[in-house]
Amino acid sequence: MILFTTISALLLAVAVVLLLDLTPERITDDLMRVITPKQSLRDKSRIAHKKKKSRRLTDALAYIQSALTATGKGGQFTLICTLSLFLAIGGAVFAVAIDNLLLVPILGAAFALMPFLYAKGTIAAYEKHIRLEMETALSIITTSYVRTDDIVAAVRENISYLKPPVRAMFRSFLGEATLIRADVKAALTHLRAKVDDDVWREWCDSMIACQDDRTLKDTLLPIVNKLTDVRIVNDELKTILYEPRKEYWTMAALVVGNIPLLYLLNTDWFVTLTQTLPGKIVMAVCGVAILVTAFFMFRYTRPIQYRR
Repeated sequence: MILFTTISALLLAVAVVLLLDLTPERITDDLMRVITPKQSLRDKSRIAHKKKKSRRLTDALAYIQSALTATGKGGQFTLICTLSLFLAIGGAVFAVAIDNLLLVPILGAAFALMPFLYAKGTIAAYEKHIRLEMETALSIITTSYVRTDDIVAAVRENISYLKPPVRAMFRSFLGEATLIRADVKAALTHLRAKVDDDVWREWCDSMIACQDDRTLKDTLLPIVNKLTDVRIVNDELKTILYEPRKEYWTMAALVVGNIPLLYLLNTDWFVTLTQTLPGKIVMAVCGVAILVTAFFMFRYTRPIQYRR
C-alpha cells in the first residue's frame, strides 16, 4: 500500500510538471525570484550607505551558484535546484505514504537540502584542489624566476607542468605579457585579481615590486612557504572539526535506525510509534531535533580558513 501510494504521488507530480511545461531553467528562475525579495526604498537607501542586511538563504544560494560557475559547472545549479524540488516532493510523499502528516514539512526540508549539501562538498573539494595547485605553481615558478630573473621566461618554461585551473591563469598572463601589450606589471596586476587569497596577492605584489628592483626576489620563497604552512594548519583544523561531525551523524543514524530496528525487537512498540498520534508526535519531534541540531552542527563546525 505504501509503495502504491508513493508511486501514484510521484506519477502525479510528473504529470503536473509536464502539464505546466516546467523546465529546470524555469524552476530555477522561479525559485530565485521567490527567495530574492524586491528591494524597498529602505533597502535601496541601505545599499547606498552600505548598510544592507544580508539574507542568509539568498546569499548561500548566490554563493553556490557563483562557486559552481567558477568551477566550470555553472549549469549544474539549475539541476541542483530542480533535484531539490523533486526530492522535497518525494520526502513529503513518503511522509504521507507512512501516514504521518507531521513529517511532511520535516522530510520535505531534509530531502530538499541534500543536493545543496552535496554541492557545497564539491565546491570545498575544488577549492582545496585550487590551493594545492596554486602552491605547486608558485613554488616551481618562483624557483625558476630566482634563477633567471625573468618572470615571463619562468612561466613559459613551467607552463606545461601546471594543471587546471592554475594553468589557464598563467597562460592568460603569458598572452597578455608577450602578445597583447607586453606590459609585465599590468599582466601581473590582472593575475593578482584572479584569485581571492592573501598569500597569492602578496606573491603578485612582491613579483610586481621585483620588476623595479631585482634584489627583492629573495622575499618570494618565504611567501611561497606561507602557502605550505597555511595548508598544513588548515588540514589539521579540518581533521579536528571532522570528529564532531562524524559523532553527530553517528548519533543521528542511531536515532533513525532504531525505528526499523524496533520492528524486529518489539512489533507492538513499533505499531505504537508509527500508527498512534503520540508516536507520530514523537517521530516529528525527533525529526525537528535532527534538523535543528544539524543546523547548529554545520554552523559551529564550519571549516576555519587559517591565514598568516
